[in-house]
Amino acid sequence: MAERLSGEFVFDPEFGRNPYATYAALREKGPVHAVRSHTGRDDFLIVDYEHGRAALADPRLAKDFRHGAASPQRRGDTGDTGDTGDTATSNPLLDRNLLNSDPPDHTRLRRLLSRAFTPRRVESLRPRIQEIADGLVDDMAGRGHADLLDEYAFPLPIVVICELLGIPAEDRDDFRAWSTTLVGATLTEEDARRRVAANQDIRAYFAGIIAARRAEPRDDMVSALVSARDERELLSEPELIAALTLLLIAGHETTVNLIGNGTLALLTHPGQLRLLRERPELLPSAIEEFLRYEGPVERATLRFAAEDVEIGGVTVPRGSVVHVALGAADRDPRAFGDPDVLDITRGDNHHLAFGHGIHFCLGAHLARLEGRIAFETLLRRLPGLRLACPPSELSWRGNGTIIRGLRSLPVSF
Repeated sequence: MAERLSGEFVFDPEFGRNPYATYAALREKGPVHAVRSHTGRDDFLIVDYEHGRAALADPRLAKDFRHGAASPQRRGDTGDTGDTGDTATSNPLLDRNLLNSDPPDHTRLRRLLSRAFTPRRVESLRPRIQEIADGLVDDMAGRGHADLLDEYAFPLPIVVICELLGIPAEDRDDFRAWSTTLVGATLTEEDARRRVAANQDIRAYFAGIIAARRAEPRDDMVSALVSARDERELLSEPELIAALTLLLIAGHETTVNLIGNGTLALLTHPGQLRLLRERPELLPSAIEEFLRYEGPVERATLRFAAEDVEIGGVTVPRGSVVHVALGAADRDPRAFGDPDVLDITRGDNHHLAFGHGIHFCLGAHLARLEGRIAFETLLRRLPGLRLACPPSELSWRGNGTIIRGLRSLPVSF
C-alpha cells in the first residue's frame, strides 16, 4: 500500500485552489491511499477512475454509517440512529435519507422521491426556469457588472427547487446560510456551534412547513410527502424532514457550482468560449465537460466497508470509511485523453460528477436542464462577459468539504 497520508492536506488553501495536481501525484503512486482521519483511524481515498467508478456501485461499500467503525468520535459526528432511523443526528444531511441508506430503505425512499424528477416532469419546468433566468439577467444587465454567483448561479436553482417543493423562495437567504454551514467543514468550536444552530433552524423550519401542509394541503411536493407519511406510512417523520432537507440543499448546491465553475472555465479558456458562441449546438456536450473538468462535488459522500474489501490491491478493513475522489477520477488520463484540457467537443464523456450506481444523482436531469438554460441565457444576453478580477484572486469553498465551488465570481459585460 502507498504511504499513509495525513487528512490535513484537504484543508491546505493550495489544495483548495488546485486539488488536481495533488490527486495526479497520488494517482502515480497508486489508486488507493490510507488517510489518517481526525478520529485517529485510517480512512481510504480512491483517486483513479476504474476503481472509483467500481466503488460507487459496490454493495459492500455501504452508505448507512452504522456499518462504520463504532468509534465515539464518529458517532459524535453523526449520531447513533439505532434500529429505527428515527433519532435526529447532529447534522440533518447525515440523517437516514436517500444519500445515507442502503436497500431496501434506499429503494423505498428513492421510489418515493423520484416521481418529482422524471424526465417528463423536469422538461415541463423548462418555461419557468427560462423565465427565472431571464428575470435574473434583467436585474443585473443594466449595471455592466455583477457577482455572478450571488446574483445568478445561486438564486436560479434555489427558486426552482423551492417552487418544486412548495416552500417560499423568499426564504432563500436563510437556505443559503444553512446550506453553507451544513456542507462546510467543522474546524473550530465556533464552526460546531454554527452547525448546531443551523441544524436546529432547518429542522424547525421544515417542521413548521409540514404542520402547515397537514392543516392545509396544497398541490406541491411537501404535501405529497406528508400524505405519504400520514396516509400510507411510506416514511417516518424524521425521514420526511431529512428528505426535505436533502432535496433543498442537494437540489441547489450542485447546480450553483455547475454554473459558477463552468462559467469560470469558459472565461479562462477564451478559445472554448468563442467556439461555444459560434456553435451553440455544442452546449449539451459543454455541460458534460464542465461537470468533468471542474465538477461541483469533489469527493463523493461517505461509504463504509461492510466487510473486508480489496480495492486496487489494498485491503480496506471492515468498518473503514472510503472516499471516492470524483475530481481525481474525472482527471484520470487512463479514462480521458488530455484530462487537464477543457474540450467542449469531447465525446463519450463518461464522467462521475453525478456519481454511479444506485446512488446516481436523483436530480441530474434537473441540474442539466438548469445548466443549459443558464449558460444559453448568459451567452445570448451578456455579450462580452468576462472576469472582473484575476483568476488568482478567486476563492474556493473547498478546504475540507466535499463541495467544489467558488465563494464569488465577479464579472463584467
